Amino acid sequence: MTRRFYEYVHRVTFADTNVVGNVYFAAYLAWQGTCRELFLADRAPGVVKRLADDLALVTASCSCDYLAELTAFDRVSVRMTLAAVEDNRVTMDFAYYRTGEGPALLAARGAQTVACMTRTPSGLAPTSVPDDLLLALRPYA
Repeated sequence: MTRRFYEYVHRVTFADTNVVGNVYFAAYLAWQGTCRELFLADRAPGVVKRLADDLALVTASCSCDYLAELTAFDRVSVRMTLAAVEDNRVTMDFAYYRTGEGPALLAARGAQTVACMTRTPSGLAPTSVPDDLLLALRPYA
């Protein structure tokens, strides 16, 4: 059975590359952030509204393992799935596929954990994962 994923498709530009011509390592992490933000906008707009109020999603960790080079004008499918929900934390897995001609090639794998926090007068405090975020993530578990 194929696991369902949320997809962000990116077209690599020269801005994503380094002097050697391949995609700079930090671009992959930026794409994780873009994928996560578009997921929120598309699937959990109530969470986006709360971000302007009292909710904060704090990135606790992120990682990426690089498996194949990507270069300018490649099409990249960044596929996000839910790895875990524990206490106030959500961990998402990311798979980066070069798509286009021929079969998709797995170019990288990554993960990101965000902590759900609420803004208080004395600073950030842990809070439970919002129900609408849990509901939006459920299909991708």
